[in-house]
Amino acid sequence: MSVQLLQAIYKELEDSFEEMQEIRRYLHMHPEASFHEYETAAYIQNFYTELDIPFEANVGGNGVVARLTGGKSGKTVALRADFDALAIQDEKKVSYKSTVTGISHACGHDGHTATLLVLAKTLCKHRSELPGTYIFIHQFAEEIAPGGAKPMIEAGCLNGVDAIFGTHLWSQFDLGSIHYRSGPMMAGADKFDIKIIGNGGHGGAPHTTVDAVTVGADLVVQLQQIIARRINPTDPAVLTIGSFHSGSAFNIIAGEAALTGTVRTFDIAIREQIIEEMERVIKGVCLAANADYEFNFLRGYIPLINHEKETAFVTRIAKTIPGVTEITEMDAVMVGEDFAYYVEKIPGTFFFTGAKPKEGTVYPHHHAKFDFAEEAMLVAAKTLGTAAILYHNKDE
Repeated sequence: MSVQLLQAIYKELEDSFEEMQEIRRYLHMHPEASFHEYETAAYIQNFYTELDIPFEANVGGNGVVARLTGGKSGKTVALRADFDALAIQDEKKVSYKSTVTGISHACGHDGHTATLLVLAKTLCKHRSELPGTYIFIHQFAEEIAPGGAKPMIEAGCLNGVDAIFGTHLWSQFDLGSIHYRSGPMMAGADKFDIKIIGNGGHGGAPHTTVDAVTVGADLVVQLQQIIARRINPTDPAVLTIGSFHSGSAFNIIAGEAALTGTVRTFDIAIREQIIEEMERVIKGVCLAANADYEFNFLRGYIPLINHEKETAFVTRIAKTIPGVTEITEMDAVMVGEDFAYYVEKIPGTFFFTGAKPKEGTVYPHHHAKFDFAEEAMLVAAKTLGTAAILYHNKDE
């Protein structure tokens, strides 16, 4: 692969940064929640229509998959960007603040989409010089299980693809940094709901009731013992109660309580053990209190496990990319990501691109004031583009 070609692509990406920024800000102002991204999907389709790049719409739902065929023979490489927003009110004081009440791009998916669109446009200009085929996967509904990756795969978005690469703009990491990890990188993410069914009554006559609040409180404590005392401490696992709702007045003993939470693991067998232990604990606590219960466990995303060769390849090529100032092996995180389904099927890797804002407070992902350094999109575009182009010669 010509060094001159890569340098030309880098230069064109840099010259297109303003367009990338405009796309990101437009999407940021017009966010759509998971499974409702109809206008966003239409925007992506119109972009590829103008480029005369063939695409398939409604892939697995709201997904869009575009295909660019190079002028030379080679492998087929996929790049993925998600485009759904979150049910969070945007509280930033910026010109591109969300115009949709209660919905915002509080995780950076608008930036992922802008990155991939401009990269596709840039590669299209050089299609005659490029080897192989490039698949641009624009995925809906990453934020909410069952997510968009699985139905898009079932609809054939990975058919004939040799490898896939993806990145997440990460506000907690310095601009210019690339963070990678081979093997388990992001946890499987599950959700559970517990309903305690007791017997309510007067606050002054507790002996005539089955208090759902005290049963639920006991359950919160006992469930933590699963991780502390039933799971091998060398196996990472998290069990979190995220909400506890019960009662309506100060002098009424609640007859019902609702608890919701999440389980995070890197091993499917550990997940299944936790489910079994949860059932036993819930049953035991409720039996002791003479209460009934309902327990529903939603198996969400599987753990994201990067392939060793593809991860090593990305870390190697990242060293040559203008704008990349740091390449760091990161610790595994308990955040879920349905990119896991892609690398379950074919070789690939997922990495974080540092996007810490240069000024002001750095807010975490899923925060009402979340934002990121837009220059990170340029770093991400260069890294993804280089990976896609050089993958054809990765063994040389």
